[in-house]
Amino acid sequence: MLPKIENYDELYRDFRWRIPEKFNIGVAVSDAWAEREPERVCLQHFRPRDAHLSLTYGAFAARSSAFAAALAQHGVKRGDRVAIFLPQGFEAAIAHVAIYKLGAIALPLALLFGVDALEYRLLDAGASAIVTNRFGYERLAAIRAKLPALALVVLADEEDEPGTVRFDRLANSGKRFAAADTTPDDPALMIYTSGTTGPPKGALHGHRVLLGHLPGFQFHHHFLPQPGDRMWTPADWAWAGGLLNALLPALLLGVPVVSSPAQKFDPHMAFRIMEEMDVRNAFIPPTALRLLKAVDRPRDRYALKLRTIGSAGEALGRETFEWAKAALGIDVSEFYGQTECNIVISSAADLGVLKPGSMGKAAPGHRVAIIDGEGRILPPGTVGQVAVQRPDPVMFLGYWRNERATETKFIGDWMTTGDQGVMDAEGYFTFFGRDDDVITSSGYRIGPGEIEDCLAGHPDVQLAAVIGKPDPVRTEIVKAYVVLRPGISADDEVAAGIRDRVKTRLSMHEYPREIEFVDSLPLTTSGKVIRRLLRDRAAAEALSK
Repeated sequence: MLPKIENYDELYRDFRWRIPEKFNIGVAVSDAWAEREPERVCLQHFRPRDAHLSLTYGAFAARSSAFAAALAQHGVKRGDRVAIFLPQGFEAAIAHVAIYKLGAIALPLALLFGVDALEYRLLDAGASAIVTNRFGYERLAAIRAKLPALALVVLADEEDEPGTVRFDRLANSGKRFAAADTTPDDPALMIYTSGTTGPPKGALHGHRVLLGHLPGFQFHHHFLPQPGDRMWTPADWAWAGGLLNALLPALLLGVPVVSSPAQKFDPHMAFRIMEEMDVRNAFIPPTALRLLKAVDRPRDRYALKLRTIGSAGEALGRETFEWAKAALGIDVSEFYGQTECNIVISSAADLGVLKPGSMGKAAPGHRVAIIDGEGRILPPGTVGQVAVQRPDPVMFLGYWRNERATETKFIGDWMTTGDQGVMDAEGYFTFFGRDDDVITSSGYRIGPGEIEDCLAGHPDVQLAAVIGKPDPVRTEIVKAYVVLRPGISADDEVAAGIRDRVKTRLSMHEYPREIEFVDSLPLTTSGKVIRRLLRDRAAAEALSK
């Protein structure tokens, strides 16, 4: 828990980790509360056309224990990988907690995954069981014969299918279960990296990962829990952002978590969810915040009760920060982390740790620095790689069955992130770009994030991504892929306005010499632009000329 100290320097200096010898995520987020306050609401589910649903900690603990007992009865053992291929909802939360209680390893999978992505992860992890719904079952059916280790399919649906068992029958059996006696370092969770720069790798985390998230989580949500706090995120719970930046830490702290049906992100629906469910705290990735801009005067149209908003996954940018402050009345607290080591840098608007365009300062309990290729700490104002020092309880145990990749992730005791950044004299970190994303043009090193942020402020632009396209004269030129707002036609006048905005607001050497208007951008399940695909596309164009 984060001590309630309102001064950052004092808070950072005095914070100490207190990691118990025994810890189990499943027990901590369900049974511990059920013993004290069984009728306390832990989960609420938004239904757009029906009455909303609620679940208490008492029912949550009982159903997750019954499901853990059923998994064990079906042969799932401690250390086995159990996939969760479900949307936000009670079933997904219960499945997670049951797997942790069992001492197995939860393998969350995003609903956006196609059959190839599913097959790769299930095979690589050697998953022995999966919990899914009818949508997932239909995708799984095409590859099940290729998954010899997959012995159990649990269907969270009202109808049976051949070769499956029903989730509700297992979770509502009333069976008791004694949770595994786990240590903080015992494996609990494996999340595959988003694959922005190469094949996805399974980042394996111990039970300690939840404890490691708490100080940063409480930091940017201003000492959550406060009376009336209620958490929601549009992010898939299969992503580290949705799971570890919202669901699990909120449950641990006794804060109700709102879930919502899987759907393409709809800004009006998002505001409706926040209004009807009395959401006070939200984790909203930058892409989703930019899409919310489509709603004019949201506070006039929706009765919002927001207290805090955290945002991460990609650079938020000054333009989006300023829009949120004006339109929502909230200073968004940007933070930073990776699947391997999350919420290690954070802003905290209510503590005055805030600088628009910056990710914030090192979160309490974490040592973060900008280093060079030899692991030397660079002075303020120097661009280098963002790195986190071990040991750190939020840091991953390693990549699944890939010792070589784990070793190369470190330079000495510094876990490298692959992200270029800079720290100023006050200790604020600013994201510059991934190693592969930095553009070299006419001798300049250009980070795409600042240009994308500038483009996001153009009234005709909904989303934009910037990459370097090979060029025989300049090494690379800046190319922008732009998604326009509905109703805006792509023409030379709009393109000229976009170029001029960058020339006048940033620099003459940073403006996009090429602009391609597209209907959509390739995104990971966490909402990050997969620039690698755009770079490959641009490189192919350059070769064809």
